[in-house]
Amino acid sequence: QLQLVESGGGAVQPGGSLRLSCAASGDSGSTACMGWFRQAPGKEREGIAASRNGSALTYYADSVRGRFTVSRDNGKNTVYLQMNSLNPEDTGLYYCAAKLGPTCSNWNVAGAYHFWGQGTQVTVSS
Repeated sequence: QLQLVESGGGAVQPGGSLRLSCAASGDSGSTACMGWFRQAPGKEREGIAASRNGSALTYYADSVRGRFTVSRDNGKNTVYLQMNSLNPEDTGLYYCAAKLGPTCSNWNVAGAYHFWGQGTQVTVSS
C-alpha cells in the first residue's frame, strides 16, 4: 500500500504562486507515475500534470502548461507542483495520485490511478 499526503494549498490572489507537495510513504516501488488532479465544485476531476519516475518525462494539461511545473525529490519521496500565474479558474481541490506500473499512459485519466491523497484546497480570489 502507498499513502499520499498533500500539503501547500491555501488562498492566493490572481497572479500569485503556490507550491503543493505530495509526500509518499509505504511501498512506492511499483508506482512510476505520479499525477496531479484538481476538482472544482460541480466539475469533473481534471488531470493537470504527471511525472514519470526514473526519467525526465513530464505531462501537462493545456490549461496549465507553461504555468505549472511538476518535479520530484526521490530522496524525500515527495512530488511537487509549482503553480505560477494563478487565476480564479485554478480554484479547486488538488489531489496527488500514484499509478501502478512502469509508464504514465493515460496519465490524465483518474480511473488509471490506484492511490490517492486526501486533497488540498487552492482558492484564487481577489
